Amino acid sequence: MNRAKSDLNSLPELLAQLLAEREASGGLRTLNPCQRNLIDFASNDYLGLAREKESERSDRHASGSTGSRLISGTTVAHLELESYLADFYQAEAALIFNSGYNANLGVFSAIARREVTIFYDQLVHASIRDGLRLGMGKNYCFKHNDTIDLAEKLSRCEGPSAIVVESIYSMDGDQAPLFELVELAEKYQAQLIVDEAHSSGIYGQMGQGLVTELELTAKVWARVHTFGKALGTHGAVVVGSQMLKDFLVNYSRAFIYTTALPVGTLQTIRQAHLYIARAVNLRTDLTQKIAFFKELRSAKLQSMMTKSASPIQAVILPGNTAVKKCAGFLQERGFFVYPILSPTVSEGSERLRISLHTYNTNQEISALVDALNSYVACSN
Repeated sequence: MNRAKSDLNSLPELLAQLLAEREASGGLRTLNPCQRNLIDFASNDYLGLAREKESERSDRHASGSTGSRLISGTTVAHLELESYLADFYQAEAALIFNSGYNANLGVFSAIARREVTIFYDQLVHASIRDGLRLGMGKNYCFKHNDTIDLAEKLSRCEGPSAIVVESIYSMDGDQAPLFELVELAEKYQAQLIVDEAHSSGIYGQMGQGLVTELELTAKVWARVHTFGKALGTHGAVVVGSQMLKDFLVNYSRAFIYTTALPVGTLQTIRQAHLYIARAVNLRTDLTQKIAFFKELRSAKLQSMMTKSASPIQAVILPGNTAVKKCAGFLQERGFFVYPILSPTVSEGSERLRISLHTYNTNQEISALVDALNSYVACSN
């Protein structure tokens, strides 16, 4: 929308006008306390680890940190954990960040230099886009999971380049075509970077992610694993070559200028990895619950959903009003299902984002799908 100059008299007036437009569109976001009395089908705690009491997973440690990693924040525990995580994720080196958002901001703002061209899937997370905005390089979006579109763009690229995707997409729950992406990266001498936020802990023999499950670790230049989802804790790690780690230590402002994670958090991260490494039964149980959910869907409900084999099951209900109405219907029946509104997703692709967990019983899943089936049966 083009606004008259008189509308832009002050920053507060501009912000107020933007908020008013967002509210008029039905997309105004508000902060509301999580409704703990409802059955959880919204969080990212896929394996239920965040529900365990801290005393069940780790000993007590100091909860503070004294400064940034380059001054006083690095401890032996940091270095030992990074060595452990490099081995766990089958990489040469690892660098811990304070969150997945912080990691993506730090990686992409640092590598997006003037000489570099970065091609990113149109559905990558906002943290990747924000990192690219902070960088100085050229970046181009390609159609979601469309390797033909990507190849056409790569063919016109000169100089250093990178391809950025997620292994499991956070809103659709579908997989990136990693084998085809590896082939394109090799053909056009581009570096492949994969955000594994929604596959860490769930895929791979020990929960190392989809890239490891597909035995592509040697073909992927960098991976970002976050710990705030299936691992049930906090923080993130970037794994790749030692050169990449050294570069980020020197050039990643999001790493350099932030306080280090405290030792107690490092211990929790390690314990979470030790746990998921042997939690094969949890991954099997989650796979069975996903299959159970999908089996119960009516034909109409199935036609309204994205194709996903992951714990993320999305029901497309175009329009902010329509998707909020369905979410309210489910919440009234005891299910914590959250509506994803535009502009978080593109207009017309508003959806219910259902997250399945090991702690959801079959009875709860069945009741949720029954409610969904009945709702969509009555909708136009």
